[in-house]
Amino acid sequence: MTETPQDPYQPHPHPQPTVSSYDTQQLPHVAYQRAVAPPAPIERKRRPGAFAAAVVAAALVVGAGAGVGGAAVWTSQNDADTTTSSASPSTSPVVDTPAAASGDGSIENVAQTVLPSVVKIDVSGAQGQGSGSGIILTSDGQILTNNHVVEVAGDSGELEVSFDDGTHAKATIVGTDPLTDTAVIQAEGVSGLTPVTIGSSDSLQVGQAVVAIGSPFGLDATVTTGIVSALKRPVNVGSDGSGNSTVYPAIQTDAAINPGNSGGPLVDLNGHLVGINASIRTSPQAQGGGEPGSIGLGFAIPIDAVLPVIEQMEKGETPTHARLGISVENVAAGDGALVADGARINEVNTDSAAASAGLATGDVITKVDDTLITDADSLVATVRSYRPGDEVTVTYTRDGKEDTVTLTLDSDASATNS
Repeated sequence: MTETPQDPYQPHPHPQPTVSSYDTQQLPHVAYQRAVAPPAPIERKRRPGAFAAAVVAAALVVGAGAGVGGAAVWTSQNDADTTTSSASPSTSPVVDTPAAASGDGSIENVAQTVLPSVVKIDVSGAQGQGSGSGIILTSDGQILTNNHVVEVAGDSGELEVSFDDGTHAKATIVGTDPLTDTAVIQAEGVSGLTPVTIGSSDSLQVGQAVVAIGSPFGLDATVTTGIVSALKRPVNVGSDGSGNSTVYPAIQTDAAINPGNSGGPLVDLNGHLVGINASIRTSPQAQGGGEPGSIGLGFAIPIDAVLPVIEQMEKGETPTHARLGISVENVAAGDGALVADGARINEVNTDSAAASAGLATGDVITKVDDTLITDADSLVATVRSYRPGDEVTVTYTRDGKEDTVTLTLDSDASATNS
């Protein structure tokens, strides 16, 4: 499936549409920046004045380190820790409950509950260094974070995890998935950690209170709060080294998310994990080389959409993703202006789910099940929220007539260049 990156927040003007495959081809350049929190001193007892020095260092290094770890900063083209391992580790419980608070709903209670499950991750490698955040999944040290936090380590870099109690541990990468911007790492020689409780992002409601926790600019154990500003917001933060695009149906929040928050939890007022903080929208000043930071537009990867991928990485498996087997583009006029909602099929791959269902070049997909498709990114993000083998109903228009087809989504497990 292919998409043309368009800015879903700026209806006019639109860039000239181009075509690129979210499965295999390089995306056109999107103006975005990986916001990096520089490595801050990990000492817990600081002499007077050391805190201020660390903050200044963070402000100086974050711009120069862009691209290495931290929170991804998403913009548009048009906007001017250590003990012996436990023999029987516990894992994160998964609770399928409404995300509304069942306790007293206080931020203080949420913070006390979740902070022991949040870590700071310092990363160094041939490309540079930076820091981000992580979420404890098992008592013996499996930790969830963003792929872009750990990717700078490469094959020979180092990861160090700082825990809530002030201890530290080296870590290794268990698995990464650039398409969903998720990764799992393993802290070495630890036990007795507090796994996060995994909640339900599908039960979130716009306007609901949420809490973000992480290490913005290296300041670990930082708690911020806000509301869910929007749901299923298609966010495209570019592509991996193979040209596969990273697009997800994000939870938008006004809780302050800054460089270094990436990989940290977004939780409901039960203290249950509903999202992985991953990217922010920046101001025009930051796009011009200024320092990126929160302007109240933060984005988290919904946990329900990526939990199967996380479970695959925990088991050491290669993550798989659903696919239609098509390339698409926005429905745009010659000048690039968006003229209609939907994603127009540019090419149908042979023997794909789309081909078997009779979809053809020129068809405009407008809905997948009950989700409206507004543009190419919207279609990619929506399909990514399903699993291979899921049955979906696709609504499309052909020659001005609307029709539907039910199909079973393919898997990219054996995909090469299609």
